[in-house]
Amino acid sequence: MSGMTARLLSLWGRINASYWFYPALFSILAFFLALGTIALDRGPMTDVLSHVSWLVPARPGGASDMLQVIAGSTIGVAATVFSITIVAVSYASGTYGPRLLTNFMEDKGNQLALATFISTFVYTVMVLRVVRREDEAPVILGASDSAPGFTPQLSLLVATAMMLGAIGMLVYFLNHVPDSIRINTVLEDIGKRLIKQVQRRFPHEGCDGEQPDTSGGEPVNVERAGYIEIIDFDGLEEIAEEKDVRIVMEVEAGDFVHPPRPLLRIIGADDPDEIGKRVRDCFVLSGLRTPTQDLRFLLDELVEIALRALSPGINDPFTAVTALHWIGAATAELGTRILRESANDEAVDRDERDVVPITHDFADYVAAGFGSARSAVATSRKAAMSMYDALENCYLAVTDPGRRTVLMREGDRLLQQAEEELTGPNIEDVRRRHAEWKKALA
Repeated sequence: MSGMTARLLSLWGRINASYWFYPALFSILAFFLALGTIALDRGPMTDVLSHVSWLVPARPGGASDMLQVIAGSTIGVAATVFSITIVAVSYASGTYGPRLLTNFMEDKGNQLALATFISTFVYTVMVLRVVRREDEAPVILGASDSAPGFTPQLSLLVATAMMLGAIGMLVYFLNHVPDSIRINTVLEDIGKRLIKQVQRRFPHEGCDGEQPDTSGGEPVNVERAGYIEIIDFDGLEEIAEEKDVRIVMEVEAGDFVHPPRPLLRIIGADDPDEIGKRVRDCFVLSGLRTPTQDLRFLLDELVEIALRALSPGINDPFTAVTALHWIGAATAELGTRILRESANDEAVDRDERDVVPITHDFADYVAAGFGSARSAVATSRKAAMSMYDALENCYLAVTDPGRRTVLMREGDRLLQQAEEELTGPNIEDVRRRHAEWKKALA
């Protein structure tokens, strides 16, 4: 069904960036695990474990006390873990930018730590309810009810193992949280994710060819406002092949649209209104941008960190330098790829297909990265010198003469902007670095 893939991707994106999914899933698994181990304890498992020489069987009183300690401590630690996580997320989003909130919400270390403690609590409570002291009458008669009291030995062993696992997760969590909010770690995660997404989106190396003629067609307008989060290109291809039409995209993931802006144009349709209702279902709109299909979102995050670091209130050029390095690495990767062959979709390569995506050339990505950060970089001698290093590395990686010209022009613009911002020895150093840069590229 057209549009179903887009909605499923959107739903998975929201689940992936939530703190409820893994705790809920682990709690359900812990619930059924407790039912299974208790059933084994009511069968022959208790007698089997009693013959293990190195395993000292627990008595009902000791088992009850131990399970109460495990349950109480794990739910208390879970509350502490959640509090630490919220503080870390608040600090990171306030310091590095609110768009990074999604990155920290998707952090599997935080999600699994919370899930581990909550599931341990659920399991121990479920086991605790069946522990019966010697002076208590059995509620359900079974193989293990002939002896006074009931101690689920296997369940107690599993609870102990889960407690040890929770302790190990706590040690990991205490190391993971401060490491995850270090700026170098944050930039590395964004940069590697951006490069990986570029490689998936544009799988072939080379230069852009001629843009195909896509004039004409009937526009299909959007019916409500919002950011385009997901586009189901498979669904659009299915519609185009079924109706024997060509679909030309007018927007891409990450764009903000509102009526009466067109989403796309349909070429060769006998009934464009009927097709328009179906193609609208292939678009998922939301109130925020996400990195699922939006390549520029990750690039904007790097630029935002650089701009914040170079603001007068923070004045941290070293963070900006690191951000520029990752912008350079992503730009170099883009400079070696064919940018007009693929739609805004991570999994499908589309050459001359029935769905023609909106594409950006190399100059657009350079402007979105280096160009957007240039105004702030020009105010710092340290950042300007590092940007020339990044541009030089990009130039060496790119072989297309047109794309090299784009990088040369960006370096000249940086000097022009620095002339207005810097004075004295600072501008002299930048001029000298620009001259060396031009000589190295020549």
